[in-house]
Amino acid sequence: MRTNQPQTIYLSDYKVPPYLVDHVDLRFELFENGARVHSALVVRRNPEAGAGDIPLELDGDSLVLESVGLDGVTLNEAAYENRGDKLIIASVPERFELTVVTWLEPQNNTRLEGLYKSSGMFCTQCEAEGFRCITYFPDRPDVMSRFRTRVEADKQAYPVLLSNGNDVDRGDLDDGRHFVTWEDPFPKPCYLFALVAGDLVEKRDTFTTCSGRDIDLRMYVEPRNSEKCEHAMDSLKRSMRWDEEVYGREYDLDIFMIVAVDDFNMGAMENKGLNIFNSSCVLASQDTATDLAFQRIEAIVAHEYFHNWSGNRVTCRDWFQLSLKEGFTVFRDSQFSSDMGSPTVKRIEDVALLRTAQFAEDGGPMAHPIRPASYMEISNFYTLTIYEKGAEVVRMIHTLLGPELFRKGSDLYFERHDGQAVTTDDFVKAMEDASGRDLSQFRLWYEQAGTPVLNVSDEFDAEQGVYRLTIKQAIPDTPGQTDKKPQHIPFALGLLGGKRESLPLRLQAGEQDAPTERVLELTGETEVFEFHGLDECPVPSLLRQFSAPVRVRYPWTREQLLFLMSHDPDGFNRWDAGERLAVDVIQSLVGTPKDAPVDSRLVTAYRHLVSDSSLDQALVAKMLQLPSEAYLIELAESADAPAIHDARERVLKHLAIALRDDLIACYRRNVEAGAYQVTPDQIARRSLRNTALAWLLQINDEEGRELALRQFREADNMTDRIGALRALVNSDYEADRAQVLEQFYERFKDDPQVVEQWFSVQAASDRAGQLPQIHQLLEHEAFDWKNPNKVRSVVGAFAGQNLAAFHSPDGSGYDFLADQVCRLDDSNPQIAARLVTPLTRWRRFAPAYSQRMKAALERIRDKAGLSRDVYEVVHKSLAG
Repeated sequence: MRTNQPQTIYLSDYKVPPYLVDHVDLRFELFENGARVHSALVVRRNPEAGAGDIPLELDGDSLVLESVGLDGVTLNEAAYENRGDKLIIASVPERFELTVVTWLEPQNNTRLEGLYKSSGMFCTQCEAEGFRCITYFPDRPDVMSRFRTRVEADKQAYPVLLSNGNDVDRGDLDDGRHFVTWEDPFPKPCYLFALVAGDLVEKRDTFTTCSGRDIDLRMYVEPRNSEKCEHAMDSLKRSMRWDEEVYGREYDLDIFMIVAVDDFNMGAMENKGLNIFNSSCVLASQDTATDLAFQRIEAIVAHEYFHNWSGNRVTCRDWFQLSLKEGFTVFRDSQFSSDMGSPTVKRIEDVALLRTAQFAEDGGPMAHPIRPASYMEISNFYTLTIYEKGAEVVRMIHTLLGPELFRKGSDLYFERHDGQAVTTDDFVKAMEDASGRDLSQFRLWYEQAGTPVLNVSDEFDAEQGVYRLTIKQAIPDTPGQTDKKPQHIPFALGLLGGKRESLPLRLQAGEQDAPTERVLELTGETEVFEFHGLDECPVPSLLRQFSAPVRVRYPWTREQLLFLMSHDPDGFNRWDAGERLAVDVIQSLVGTPKDAPVDSRLVTAYRHLVSDSSLDQALVAKMLQLPSEAYLIELAESADAPAIHDARERVLKHLAIALRDDLIACYRRNVEAGAYQVTPDQIARRSLRNTALAWLLQINDEEGRELALRQFREADNMTDRIGALRALVNSDYEADRAQVLEQFYERFKDDPQVVEQWFSVQAASDRAGQLPQIHQLLEHEAFDWKNPNKVRSVVGAFAGQNLAAFHSPDGSGYDFLADQVCRLDDSNPQIAARLVTPLTRWRRFAPAYSQRMKAALERIRDKAGLSRDVYEVVHKSLAG
């Protein structure tokens, strides 16, 4: 059992930093056996810290301290205290220069925090607390400094030397070494510091800002990836233009750089002027990346670029305010993606993630507000709540204020706080001051955890023509929070007539009709809304565009859902109605005999979707995807994952058999002629085609098999190639499965990002990804425990997507995950802590499963030397 429990940090304990660092001068000497870091800090006492002597305390982690100097005088060891994680000098002047020399071993850094080596390249990851792994420093976001960085290394091995800002000096040194000096004119917290040194190919472009300045755009990749940069570069230029047009934000430096790194814990990092990306989030070509990857890359490039203002120029005061930058920026990148493609499809994708994963987080032991009150390890709070729910809260402000006042509020926020480290309250206050709206109650969204539940009921008085809608809100208890207050919720709805020609209904209001499509504002525990002047009972279209991150409970009949699925003018709610209908049918079959009938109306509804080419094909592609097993498990009170998997499979196969000819016709109708393009129309066609193929292979259709094999052989793009691969892997054609997997690997074995897709297709399949096969993948020549992407593509895909196998009744899936978490905890605690997540929901499952999941968690808990990262997750999961 662990005795040295990690310390809990509380928002209520926040105090201003006692010392500020105005300027940081860094010199990195990079060698094959380590790195020496010379830092010179210009420090002054913070006038807001109060009077009296306050020791100078600097954070450190895994550093070898070589020397400390104060105002040019080297200090002896008696003049300071080195605790390893803290460097303390008891007495310092009001203003002084502190020099520190440290030695590190980046080549042995498996945590991938601070300075480390990846594929022979030096790179950094400093968010959230990685800078302390480089040198001793007050490692907190409210200490903002101007950085000047000199990087020295062997010129032949590391011809490219990068850091933040603009390069101001460069030259050769003795012994075949060289240097480049970078200067960042904008103050930033140390978590935004970045350094890269390697043998990289440079791709250049330019962008002219709205004020006429030319910006030098650079991408740095390994030589083998030189042909995969065009899409990311184009995405960057689109992002820069969009941010100017929509938010009035112009880029501020002379250079903007992106570097692709194979070994990276996160997706990407917004370091000022030097974004470091996980290779999988930036590299793309027609032959190696799917449509979803192209769209994901565009969104991530935009996200990291948008951080230049919403995160860098205005940053967060402390890590409790993380959603200040992440929630706002996710909202901004979501707006951008909507403008670049299909707004309805983008909204569906965002909500599907929210409902499946964030709602699960909100209802589990790690539930926390988007502004947490405490944490043990900040790395554990890079969560869907901070990001996705945080974005939904910003979206609600946008809905309540409208686009013009929201833009006025964001302008005020950036103007008022440029160059500052601020809080979520500062953001909301700017919105209030710009709009004149009182958002006092709305602030509860930042303080209260959990997903609000809206219980909706209605009645219609035909004689009076009055429709009455009653909405009651409640927020479930979460760890540490009970008896929560009602929140301010924007609730968009439309009222539809029962006849197609009467859609949408309008109310008689004097001489003019009043629209029934509107945004209601819920503020009380119970709200009653009356609509007068109706000649028929409407069908309610509730929470249009998912106007708030809530659960809606309303007694829809299947007839009403079928009607909304076919006729609702709101595309999102058409998808939502289809999703609810499919959920209802699947849930009704869980635990029933194999021959239990499937509602024939579902076949009729899906036949209409498959066969009607006049419908929005992008929306149809989304509506044809049955609710995921993860979502169905989240909706269950006592989940039996294999039984849910079985019920979903039965519905899918029933639909595929009934619609077999329609699916063949849909496939052939959507076969494209002409060049591959990443456009909404082509993406929709490929999605429809591959969904039809997947359904046909589920019923072992011979014509479908021939189509899949031909598509696999002849595909000119990764979307179709991997679509055929996935369909065959998930079929019962074992010989074909083995053959296409071997052919795919032989063709792409030298491309790490494609091999990761190959791993994931197998690990996520209940046919190809049973535990014996998963163990084989872990022993495969291409698997690497040191690479987070490889670990996620096998272990993460198995536990997060192959749910029937992971939740095997014998508990073997849980034991497997516990083994991998314990192994990874010794080398990369961040990744280990994230992989624990599937076990943390143990209380959601039926007793036969939950007890085995709990036992796996207890075994992880009892591991000797458990990291802070994993300890926090496991401890809260068992106690919550």
